[in-house]
Amino acid sequence: MVTKQQRQRQLAREKFERQQQRRGTAHARRRRRNQVVAAVAAVVVVAGGGAWLAVATSDDDKDDKKTNAANTPPSTQPSAPQSPPPAAKPKTCAAPAPGEPTKEQFGAEPAMSIDTAGAYTMTLKTTCGEVKVALDAAKAPHTVNSFAFLAGKKFFDHTKCHRLTTGGLAVLQCGDPTGTGTGGPGYKFVDENLGTAGADGTAAYPAGTVAMANSGPGTNGSQFFLVTGDSKLPPNYTPFGKVTGGMDVLQKIAAAGTEDGGSDGAPHENVVLDSVTVAK
Repeated sequence: MVTKQQRQRQLAREKFERQQQRRGTAHARRRRRNQVVAAVAAVVVVAGGGAWLAVATSDDDKDDKKTNAANTPPSTQPSAPQSPPPAAKPKTCAAPAPGEPTKEQFGAEPAMSIDTAGAYTMTLKTTCGEVKVALDAAKAPHTVNSFAFLAGKKFFDHTKCHRLTTGGLAVLQCGDPTGTGTGGPGYKFVDENLGTAGADGTAAYPAGTVAMANSGPGTNGSQFFLVTGDSKLPPNYTPFGKVTGGMDVLQKIAAAGTEDGGSDGAPHENVVLDSVTVAK
């Protein structure tokens, strides 16, 4: 005959078994739910190009993590040192001279005032060193006259050379007071001294050539480029000078590359024209 105490133990065991069964059922339900969520998340990630990832954590997983953490002894070993981020490439040019680019604009090309038979030299005092350019007043009188006028107005002073190209075309572009590649003096003038295209549609622009940048025929303003390595371009850009001193300065700027490491962009070096003068 079953005693009262035995009966109570049997009831307690049955209750425990029912609790365990309910817990097992609930755990299985949670696992199925988490699997479904994870599967849906994976589909969304694939379809959305990795836009987001959903992670579902069950209560039992949390309990397991707490238990594992409680059973993990504290470490007496130092954490592995983290590798420092790669050092930024240093800039080696000097700080710019105090001052800001002018905002002055001019309504028309200046009247001719240079001696077209004279020898003119343009001196670019940059943060990276001095560059001297022999100007060709005979072959590019409008261009040289414009540079003499703008230099006299200190138009180029404190302007940044905003573009460097190193892939195939090797030039440093300067002369924009806005530093964006869209600025100018407020007037435009004609193309001059253009070469003849070869069979491939280009002309040679040897290293040291100084030529006008433009946005089409007859759109010359103040932007110009210095060729840092032998290049070929369509003969659409007025060559008006030749570097006679400071080619090493230009090659140093070119060797430093662009700020983002690409083949066309802002120079890594902070190239600023502290002053530009034109003298006969």
